[in-house]
Amino acid sequence: MNSRTTEILVGFFMLLFFLAMFVLAMKVSNLTSLTSTEGYTVVAKFENIGGLKERARVSASGVRVGEVTQIVYDPENFEAIVTLKIQNTFNSFPLDTTASIYTSGLLGEQYIGLDPGAEEDFLQNDDEITLTQSAIVLERLIGQVLFSRSGGS
Repeated sequence: MNSRTTEILVGFFMLLFFLAMFVLAMKVSNLTSLTSTEGYTVVAKFENIGGLKERARVSASGVRVGEVTQIVYDPENFEAIVTLKIQNTFNSFPLDTTASIYTSGLLGEQYIGLDPGAEEDFLQNDDEITLTQSAIVLERLIGQVLFSRSGGS
């Protein structure tokens, strides 16, 4: 009787473990977010997007306001063109809004942060965010520090 109870408890804890691993995998792969088809699309161009991926979140002041829907490379301007889908409830971003790529969390998930400007007109469907800040590439930053310490200009 005692070994049967132990087997049931071990099975229960294994089930909880696999359930927790499934939830963690879904959270890391960003598949748990239910995407809303309602919203407007804006475009931002970046010199370097780092590890930004489609379905990455777009946030303003820490609040999720949309997601990245498409990333393409522009061979003429040598830039990444990132398409953002902003939810309709957040339709009051000024035209001079700044888009920056940030890194969050222990796993280094990258997302786009929007910083509203002071313009009186608002972003509309198919507008472009012209003020962007690319992702900080750690290797490039380390290279600059080492180069400056070695006496280079």
